[in-house]
Amino acid sequence: MSWELTRRRFVRAINSKFIFDRIPLLHAVIFFIEMAIIARLVSRFNAYYDERPVLTMMVTNAVLGGVADTVAQTITSIRERALRKPGGVNKDDTVAIEIHELDRKNPWNERELIPESKDLPPPFDFERLTRFMAYGFGMAPLQYKWFSFLSRAFPITKTSAFAPAMKRVAFDQLVFAPFGIACFFTVMTAAEGGGRRAIAHKLRDMYIPTLKANFMVWPAVQIINFRLMPVQFQLPFVSTVGIAWTAYLSLTNASEEAEPKTAPYSPTIRLQ
Repeated sequence: MSWELTRRRFVRAINSKFIFDRIPLLHAVIFFIEMAIIARLVSRFNAYYDERPVLTMMVTNAVLGGVADTVAQTITSIRERALRKPGGVNKDDTVAIEIHELDRKNPWNERELIPESKDLPPPFDFERLTRFMAYGFGMAPLQYKWFSFLSRAFPITKTSAFAPAMKRVAFDQLVFAPFGIACFFTVMTAAEGGGRRAIAHKLRDMYIPTLKANFMVWPAVQIINFRLMPVQFQLPFVSTVGIAWTAYLSLTNASEEAEPKTAPYSPTIRLQ
């Protein structure tokens, strides 16, 4: 028996295990491993930051990005597991129902993030997780430089705090946010193997709805961030609050591939 066949059988077996018949076991294990890494980072963050600030931000961003994608994949798996049960979703599937209601009421995107599907719940996509972690790792130096620039350009003092904070928010939302969203969809689509046409298609369908969602969420978060957070905690704060946002981006980026198709089910799930 070849190693590849053994690996496939093992992955198929572990992906078929669910906690309380609802929560995918593999997703939960990966989530708890990620949280253990975060706990370690939190306990020594100041020491790591003092020694290697940029590398500390890169690792922190990568792990938090991984958490966000794990959450997104878990949400999809829970929903599709409930849909595929005999008789479909019932009143006991409260989590799956809440997920569907939040998806249906999403005001920013006409496309369902988790379309109705009778396919098997998708197996955990390690390639997708790797792409998210790599993206967070690679973007951290740029974000670090951006926050440092904002802190120098608009210094907050005891006598002047609110106005500089608002200027930072305005610059961040009008300059970095549009660039960051375009960069996210471009890099992720290219990492999936998409060419120029796929990138243009993704930006055409996803960019404006995602930018609108950004403007609804992030200005308030950034006011708190720039007004109250020391510069070394600004990127970790944004990344932590952004777990939900990055999960939304993960679902948004994957929603085209997740739509129901007439082709037979394939265990290969493309991401974000």
